[in-house]
Amino acid sequence: MPPSFRFQPVDGRDGLAALWNAACGEDLAISARFVTYNLHAGAGVCQAAMLGLLDAEPAGFVVASVLLDDPVVMPPDHGWIDALAVTPEHRSQAVGSRLLTWAEGWLLGQGCRTIHLGGGLRPFVPGVPVELHTDGFFTQYGYGGDGSQQPPTVCDLGADLALYTPPPALREIAGQVRPAAPGDRDALLAFLRREFPGRWRYEFEQFLAEGGRLSDYMALWTDRGIDGCCILTFADSARPLERFYPYRLPRPWGQLGSIGVSADCRGRGYGSALLDAGLRRLHNTGVNGCIIDWTDLPDFYGKFGFTPYRRYLQLTKRL
Repeated sequence: MPPSFRFQPVDGRDGLAALWNAACGEDLAISARFVTYNLHAGAGVCQAAMLGLLDAEPAGFVVASVLLDDPVVMPPDHGWIDALAVTPEHRSQAVGSRLLTWAEGWLLGQGCRTIHLGGGLRPFVPGVPVELHTDGFFTQYGYGGDGSQQPPTVCDLGADLALYTPPPALREIAGQVRPAAPGDRDALLAFLRREFPGRWRYEFEQFLAEGGRLSDYMALWTDRGIDGCCILTFADSARPLERFYPYRLPRPWGQLGSIGVSADCRGRGYGSALLDAGLRRLHNTGVNGCIIDWTDLPDFYGKFGFTPYRRYLQLTKRL
């Protein structure tokens, strides 16, 4: 008899890491802490996770989410399939297609009409990792680029900061960069609400609500106040460092990004000064392997020694 399939709502999280690791391999490995962090839904997020079982044995899982009532971050008719993983021994048994269909139906029930693979507010991945060669599975179910366009590709960049030195073309700026202090909270929030009112503002508000360490942010100060910031991730930061899969880089690991400056400061060296200050801080605290994640600006970061590390396809589907 063919194996019997059934769905089971996720009621524990340790097993999800094991399923993901079996499906994606050690280069994209996650832990129970990672899963707990990613399944802690932020303000306005509605999220669902479902196991697929064959003959009562967990064979895969899917996580889907939608953000309600914050259209500046994401239109309410858009949603994410945050993760979909099927163990190798259970492939070719329709587990993935059943989980995908379930997630699409759940998102449709939340009012979604466009689905993004990956890239959620607590992403497992920014898109479909090219190295897994799973895009063919998703394209057969209607996932692709925007209309007739090729799907966009984003990448993670990596560098060894052990011998980091600032690039020679770095300009002096009329300002200073330093780690944010507790008293900078309101100024940072005002900056993000003014310049980056979408996802970055939302993420900072969640960071504050969860008691994040404010000094993980680097702030660019000019004579009018904060005009830029970037966030750093250390081994003891609230968000797990493994979210950036730095395993092929030399230890100790660190991460930088998001990073941005005020619109009227761009093109004047402020962004480079902010980036340099963040990288020097990581270097000075002992970080070697550093990831700058989810970017389409490899040439800019290449001036600071970063090279492509991993690529992702950003696939979507209109229901």
